[in-house]
Amino acid sequence: MNFALVKPSAADVDRIVAAALAEDAPWGDITSQALIPEEAQAEAVVMAREPGVFCGEQVIEAAMRLTDPRIRVTFSVRDGDAFVAGAALAAVSGPARSVLTAERVALNLAQRLSGIATLTGRYVAEVAGTGARVVDTRKTTPGLRILERLAVRCGGGTNHRFSLSDAVMAKDNHLAVLTQGGAIGLTEALRAARGRLPHTVHFEVEVDRLDQIEPVLAAGVDTIMLDNFSLEDLASGVKQVAGRALVEASGNVRLETIGAIAHTGVDIISSGALTHSVQALDLGLDIRIGTPVPAQGSGSSQSMLGGVR
Repeated sequence: MNFALVKPSAADVDRIVAAALAEDAPWGDITSQALIPEEAQAEAVVMAREPGVFCGEQVIEAAMRLTDPRIRVTFSVRDGDAFVAGAALAAVSGPARSVLTAERVALNLAQRLSGIATLTGRYVAEVAGTGARVVDTRKTTPGLRILERLAVRCGGGTNHRFSLSDAVMAKDNHLAVLTQGGAIGLTEALRAARGRLPHTVHFEVEVDRLDQIEPVLAAGVDTIMLDNFSLEDLASGVKQVAGRALVEASGNVRLETIGAIAHTGVDIISSGALTHSVQALDLGLDIRIGTPVPAQGSGSSQSMLGGVR
């Protein structure tokens, strides 16, 4: 199975989108109700104002459907597809009031997810040919992790553990508490912890110095994270581990540095920047009224083109 293609469940997406819609229109969209005739129909196009990688099929569809099941959405691109500025990404049609009500939530989510996918794609391009995986972290927007993790996959990246319940990852603060007082050595403490775990649980430990590597490896860990190591020390750490565990690099991972980090030979490069400070991609909804709308005080029709804030 290609896990990059696995989508969140419809129920999970609906839960997130429904909460966003309720936040945006808790008592309805009074602007659309006041200005737009109930019978008016709208046709709209989701347009790309800049190039990028798309992620947003599920959220756009859910925002429209949950607002009004009569809205129809047809996509010209799929999640993970690259597009150019000016590309039409999706067509939307249905009751005008409903389309206008759903617009902002649909765009907010799709813009953020496409921003993550686009940035991830840039990181992945920088490590091409090295064998290193670009991986996200738990530094996600609360409540949106399942969507933001999908966006990372759409950009060609890989997901780290989804939650605290998925794998053991002992970081510096865990180790400080675990070995406080020096009553028990690091290797012994980690071995004891490993012995309490099911054999299926992945065990990762973070180190911040080269001299910590051997005591950690002696405990039989699956992955060792080299945190904030210099490029020279990363290369030395990879040689020291010598295939006895996966090597993950973390800290100081930016678009300008990730290529050099990958060339040290690490297996995994994790970056919180993929999700915690990404810039939303500029997408818009260009909409026109399909059913003639009587002009004020006359029998003529009028059309409307543009977006809604």
